[in-house]
Amino acid sequence: MWRVPGQLFVHVARKRFLSGPWDRPAAFMSTLLINQPQYAWLKELGLREENEGVYNGSWGGRGEVITTYCPANNEPIARVRQASVTDYEETVKKAREAWRIWADIPAPKRGEIVRQIGDALREKIQVLGSLVSLEMGKILVEGVGEVQEYVDICDYAVGLSRMIGGPILPSERPGHALIEQWNPVGLVGIITAFNFPVAVYGWNNAIAMICGNACLWKGAPTTSLISVAVTKIIAKVLEDNKLPGAICSLTCGGADIGTAMARDERVNLLSFTGSTKVGKQVALMVQERFGRSLLELGGNNAIIAFEDADLSLVVPSALFAAVGTAGQRCTTARRLFLHESIHDEVVNRLTKAYAQIRVGNPWDSNVLYGPLHTKQAVSMFLGAVEEAKKEGGMVVYGGKVMDRPGNYVEPTIVTGLDHSASIVHTETFAPILYVFKFKNEDEVFAWNNEVKQGLSSSIFTKDLGRIFRWLGPKGSDCGIVNVNIPTSGAEIGGAFGGEKHTGGGRESGSDAWKQYMRRSTCTINYSKDLPLAQGIKFQ
Repeated sequence: MWRVPGQLFVHVARKRFLSGPWDRPAAFMSTLLINQPQYAWLKELGLREENEGVYNGSWGGRGEVITTYCPANNEPIARVRQASVTDYEETVKKAREAWRIWADIPAPKRGEIVRQIGDALREKIQVLGSLVSLEMGKILVEGVGEVQEYVDICDYAVGLSRMIGGPILPSERPGHALIEQWNPVGLVGIITAFNFPVAVYGWNNAIAMICGNACLWKGAPTTSLISVAVTKIIAKVLEDNKLPGAICSLTCGGADIGTAMARDERVNLLSFTGSTKVGKQVALMVQERFGRSLLELGGNNAIIAFEDADLSLVVPSALFAAVGTAGQRCTTARRLFLHESIHDEVVNRLTKAYAQIRVGNPWDSNVLYGPLHTKQAVSMFLGAVEEAKKEGGMVVYGGKVMDRPGNYVEPTIVTGLDHSASIVHTETFAPILYVFKFKNEDEVFAWNNEVKQGLSSSIFTKDLGRIFRWLGPKGSDCGIVNVNIPTSGAEIGGAFGGEKHTGGGRESGSDAWKQYMRRSTCTINYSKDLPLAQGIKFQ
């Protein structure tokens, strides 16, 4: 999720658009991966050397031209022309016009359109998953799984389209009905991050659509090709059904577009996924106009293993949670608390497991660990390792940049730090796991909760009483509270989100649909009398 502030995305090469098609020499064209035979599959997604990054029923864009790169080798893939502020203004107007048509369509019929979007994504799941792997850098199985998550939320939303609504409540007044009416908010702005460039948009888009909203998407600049490819798939479904394409609009861009969305009163809800630092700025801009925001921000997540834990579950869980997506998930485990009686054994097993991780090109089906997304992420990884050493930490595995092309770093285990060390309380979006000893339940529950974020957490134990204390009011203060499973790998059926500096927003399943709607309490008098509530007489 957009963990690197916009000003740090210098990995994206920019050029001001002047006139005509991109004025590039043929030699530059030939260096793009999209022109190489082994990447010809990119054209199955409608991608070209130069791609328009604005969609509002038609494709265009008058902003800067950016080149996106493959993190596995830092070679250029293709280019995208981003949105100008003028493009943004035009797109918002068209999206709001499209909303007036979309809102009149019954919810189950809207669900049918979302079903078709899910089917269209399913048809392209392998090629789109490969693009996620190529442009974001996550391993292929995770890239395909991310598209599957969008498909799953579409299936979920189809059923939800026949169930959303409020209750009919008993009225204290005779001849009166009390109804809770839910209506779409209107236009939902969706700002997503580089690390889940498909799934997070899917969570928001599918649910927002069946609720009757139009959507305006701004993805991360470094994954602009993914944003374009996904929008092309959705646009075809809308156009085939003779619906305005602007129902699902796209404005690729940087901080200027994100700021415009945050300040725009025409954006009725802004869903933002990214860093706590940028999320705070977004929240303040939205609140300044009394708007609504849905924030999914940082996570400094912990796994706790007690003395009775099943170590055959603890070790693979910690491994997956710490190094999956090269440590770039918002739910990545960054802290591992081990009871003092099992600490040394778990660290020994975990170190051996780290040594067996298969590293390589993320689109190789045998690989489990790929690169970091940008060169800047590599620099931040190295800075965090050095800071951990300064604060008394000992690197027992990893800690270095790998000697190979691309943005590869060694998955890293650090022991010996105090739980209160400043680096431990700093979310570093990299595969660094800090390991600690603890003595008892009270202290480790407190350590879990002492960081500013509150996204995901997990304990490993067989003690039933401890499990329910963990789930209770004095246990974990996170939005995701697990038992005997990793911190990562949430299912779409539950609400996803966290507390404190994680932002408090909820997406995906359960009653998260309510975030995308406004509620009205309606009283209907079908009698010939006019009784007042609370028995008040006004005569």
